[in-house]
Amino acid sequence: MITKKTSLLMIATIVAIMAPLSANAATAPDVPSSDKTYNLNGAGATFPFPLIDLWRVEYHNDFDNVNLNYQSIGSGGGVKQHIEKTVNFAASDAPLTSSERELAPKTLHIPETIGGVTVVYNIPEIPNSGLKLTGKIISDIFMGKITKWNDPAIKDINPELNLPGKEILVAHRSDGSGTTFVFTDYLSKIDPDGWDKQVGKGKSVPWPTGLAAAGNEGVSGIVKSTKYSIGYVELAYAFQTGMSFAHIQNGDKTNFVEPTIDTISNAAAGIISKLPAAEADWSAVSIVNAPGPNSYPIASFSYLLVYEDLAKVTKSKDEAKAIIHMIHWMITDGQQFSSSLLYAPLPNQVIDLDKKGLSRVTYDGEVLWNGGSAKPSSKLPDWIRNNAKWWADGLITDDDYIKGLQYLISEGILKI
Repeated sequence: MITKKTSLLMIATIVAIMAPLSANAATAPDVPSSDKTYNLNGAGATFPFPLIDLWRVEYHNDFDNVNLNYQSIGSGGGVKQHIEKTVNFAASDAPLTSSERELAPKTLHIPETIGGVTVVYNIPEIPNSGLKLTGKIISDIFMGKITKWNDPAIKDINPELNLPGKEILVAHRSDGSGTTFVFTDYLSKIDPDGWDKQVGKGKSVPWPTGLAAAGNEGVSGIVKSTKYSIGYVELAYAFQTGMSFAHIQNGDKTNFVEPTIDTISNAAAGIISKLPAAEADWSAVSIVNAPGPNSYPIASFSYLLVYEDLAKVTKSKDEAKAIIHMIHWMITDGQQFSSSLLYAPLPNQVIDLDKKGLSRVTYDGEVLWNGGSAKPSSKLPDWIRNNAKWWADGLITDDDYIKGLQYLISEGILKI
């Protein structure tokens, strides 16, 4: 039997537990002032563009006085504009190099999502995804050493497929690209004596062979329209255009892994606890060729690049606050849209790291958001405690007490 005193203890416990959650919910950055219009500008990576573009739409639905203009020009172009301070923020799939950090001091790396680079192909005889490839085979194809689809190295691991004796056409990026950085970082790790020594890794590299096109869109266009071609694009582009993509041998060399949200998340899991602070050097951070039987080997974080002092790239403190609010929304509420486009939502540890980074942002030395660092109290407020005690002691009616509970629920203090 539940008595009044038992009910009192239950309610006190629930409210004490829920109070910190309600306090945390109130620690987001200030909402942009509704009496002003903000036109924010970003540029950079094509890798996360489908997600950023969806964020643009969904954020504007909630805050219709904030307009985001994001130019999908490649990570190299984004970093260049960040250094030149011509955008409010940039996006890059490659962390800043040491030399780039010197040109853009006090830059924060804010991981926004996790994605995978797929190896896409157009082989009419193999209309569905599932061709198996090792990293060494991919390296040899893009170096021009393997030139036909029925090469023995490919046939040996795909005995069930009808591989044609057709020449392979390679497609790659022409612009400075974070997708290229991730792809060549993988090839350098998997083939140190071949690819790493002869080509290397970077946003732009001296491609030994193939046709070049700008953006993930450009490479997708070549592969989709050209028989017997191969290229590399972000998973969302492969999915949206219905392209076939390879299953890639994992870092343990025990399995051929399909690129999915789960396998991309698996690739990031092992490094999360070792990530640097947002203001630190990220140049060595990589999750390619990660260990694990179901870790997709060509995966990467994608970053927003933000100056600690937004006075360098904004017109006013209010505009700077609008940027912080929007980025905070992207790494929290905005993550619900990631999976629909086959990006892996950020783990909570990475979101916490991002929030700490945003709490460093200032405008002319004034902190714009404290990151909710003040620890909320879980002490039960006296007025709630007294109201419950009076009811338990019969000093107020059930009707009055129920009205009190309804108030707690309506204010979000007590949740059922």
